[in-house]
Amino acid sequence: MLPGRQRANRDDGCAPLGQRQWSIARPLTFHSSTDALEVALTDDVLVVHGGTPLQGQIRVRGAKNLVSKAMVAALLGDSPSRLYDVPRIRDVEVVRGLLDLHGVRVTDGDEDGELVFDPANVESASTDEINVHAGSSRIPILFCGPLLHRLGHAFIPDLGGCHIGPRPIDFHMQALREFGAVVEKRPEGLHLTAPNGLHGTKFSLPYPSVGATEQVLLTAVMADGVTELRNAAVEPEIIDLICILQKMGAIIKVHTDRVIEIQGVPRLGGYHHRPIPDRIEAASWAAAALATRGDVEVLGAQQVDMMTFLNVFRSVGGAYEVTDARPPRLGSAGQEGGIRFWHPGGELKSVALETDVHPGFMTDWQQPLVVALTQARGLSIVHETVYEQRLGYTEALNSMGANIQVYRDCLGGTPCRFGRRNFKHSAVIAGPSKLHAADLVIPDLRAGFSHLIAALAAEGTSRVYGVDLINRGYEDFEAKLASLGAHAERP
Repeated sequence: MLPGRQRANRDDGCAPLGQRQWSIARPLTFHSSTDALEVALTDDVLVVHGGTPLQGQIRVRGAKNLVSKAMVAALLGDSPSRLYDVPRIRDVEVVRGLLDLHGVRVTDGDEDGELVFDPANVESASTDEINVHAGSSRIPILFCGPLLHRLGHAFIPDLGGCHIGPRPIDFHMQALREFGAVVEKRPEGLHLTAPNGLHGTKFSLPYPSVGATEQVLLTAVMADGVTELRNAAVEPEIIDLICILQKMGAIIKVHTDRVIEIQGVPRLGGYHHRPIPDRIEAASWAAAALATRGDVEVLGAQQVDMMTFLNVFRSVGGAYEVTDARPPRLGSAGQEGGIRFWHPGGELKSVALETDVHPGFMTDWQQPLVVALTQARGLSIVHETVYEQRLGYTEALNSMGANIQVYRDCLGGTPCRFGRRNFKHSAVIAGPSKLHAADLVIPDLRAGFSHLIAALAAEGTSRVYGVDLINRGYEDFEAKLASLGAHAERP
């Protein structure tokens, strides 16, 4: 090991560290749980002076988990599409680049955050060009169905995304084979063809995977015949994607008990769509307000998609107020709706919660909220049932003074795929704990924002490394921090 360099354990990195540029900083104590890597850091760091309540107003745009999929859907149309309220995040840049490689002309519209997609000249992209994006996002897998329809073949590079569990693509490949795709695995990635075209099928997911449900939808809408998908994911972002496809001309029925029926059509047109707001980002700022004893209004946040979170937020002791949008009237401007979140004073209360697929408590909500739970009196219990390796970030919180124990046991009543397996997927948080500053390395997108919240809530000055990773899913987060009165800067 080089002098002045300390080994870092990172179990949840969103992009292989070899793809980033790092340089030697000073010896640090890094926190996570597997795969030791030697990391040297200086540029990608935010200095956070904690102890100041966040106060003010910010706005969230279209949901990260919908916008990128809506961009892929534009491939299916034979006329241009328009997507509004698109956030300026790295995932959007990746998908925009992939669409451009495949001949889709992507331009900025007249409205801020508007993108226009012209798929008139869809073409094959070279393996080398596509591999430039290898490891930067998991979105390329969703290009399979649309490219098979448009070109008859597709190439998918190695996939990236947050390492919060294996998240294999078996469900995706099995579904595509059921449609009639032939999948060939090569050293550079996966090559797919459909020599006899794609045909409707009956398919049941072993688990209501969001990504696999999106794969089936994007493939089935133009497959010959009827597709029936059982045990489908029904997250709000899935329903919004269905709305987009329906605008394009698709025929999709959402039945009870997680059954979706898709009748294939021979052609699809373009769409004009304003996506649902990002409920994950909204909840992240809500958790930040609670942990810092602050008061944050999140414009654009919608109650209907956050009901489960709002129930837990209130149970912990947080306060919120929903403001409905007001249309413009003669002589006065309209007002955008949102949700105001604040700490009402007094002690927070411990809770027991389990993550689950929609309409359960979203897995992406638990990491930011756990920071606030370190300030609650008593024992809080979190049972993670969606991703088996999503609690590694708690080691960093413990280094800051939190008291969190993780267990392999299922500490909850929800049926869990990880029971009796060697995964620490339950946590007990004892509080309240006084957090103090520390040097932190961000392991993945959502845990990264949690580390940022912890640094904001802690006494003293923290250095948070790898903060550029947060740009994958949080638009202009540094500017938003400044507008809320946080004291944070690049060195």
